[in-house]
Amino acid sequence: MTDELQRADNDSPWKEILEAYFPQAMQFFFPQTAALIDWERPHEFLDKEFQQIDRNAQQGRRYADKLVRVWQLNGEEIWLLIHVEIQAESEDDFEERMFIYNLRIFDKFAKPAISVAILCDSSPDWRPHQYSYNYPDTRLNFEFGTVKLLDYRNRWQELEASNNPFATVVMAHLKTQETRKKLGERKTWKFSLIRRLYEQGWQERDIRNLYRFIDWIMMLPRTLEAEFWQEFKQYEQERRMSYITTGERIGYERGAQTLVLRQLQKRFGELPQSVREQVQSLSTNQLETLGEALLDFTGLDDLVAWLAENPANSN
Repeated sequence: MTDELQRADNDSPWKEILEAYFPQAMQFFFPQTAALIDWERPHEFLDKEFQQIDRNAQQGRRYADKLVRVWQLNGEEIWLLIHVEIQAESEDDFEERMFIYNLRIFDKFAKPAISVAILCDSSPDWRPHQYSYNYPDTRLNFEFGTVKLLDYRNRWQELEASNNPFATVVMAHLKTQETRKKLGERKTWKFSLIRRLYEQGWQERDIRNLYRFIDWIMMLPRTLEAEFWQEFKQYEQERRMSYITTGERIGYERGAQTLVLRQLQKRFGELPQSVREQVQSLSTNQLETLGEALLDFTGLDDLVAWLAENPANSN
């Protein structure tokens, strides 16, 4: 699969970084569970098994999941379900969905699963952690672990001092949230976070992995992106090392276009050809604006109205 196609999948940045650094993710976010696991033994991503329990994956999903087989220090096999909630706002049926996935794993595969969730939303009061019901003769209380990325705002020095790759992931996420309307500031932070990878002495493979994540989520308008890329190329030349190639920048605009089309099709099904052509004619800046606006669309009519109000080449 090409890098551009990977970028077109909305949750792929999280999936890629979880696959690349799964032990570090568990150690960073869920250290108590990580302490149970024998990391000397290989872990296995159970993508096919997860697809069997994820019946609604095609319905405009705004989250990433990984089902993983690991081995405990006592030699027993255990499965982990790690869920990344990318949704911008709280979700009413989140607790129920976590319970259902856990139940389906046990029902279909006879395996208990440790369920944990990483919450990327911006709502400080939304803190789901259990699903329960209680009747006179029957009661249930299902609890799962959660980490709220928003809480790391008060732990910034801890993030800066950490050599865990997920410290960088969290920093990039928080600065993306904080700079939604301050894109010049976002460009500065994007450069700073990527430069930090070099200064920390990461290996080339790690720099490229983390660069892809930062570059994906910290999207910039075309002009600022061009400025960033020129500044970054100069920085690499000064250090006499070039880990990020020009080829990794090719397809940026096409990737943004493909991403928005995929998101729209997941929400509304196959788009009319006239609507597709309108979307394809939008500038990168307009595509980014549409990518945020579509989260509030309730139907295809909202998209048509938005396109009428934002004709191509109007910026």
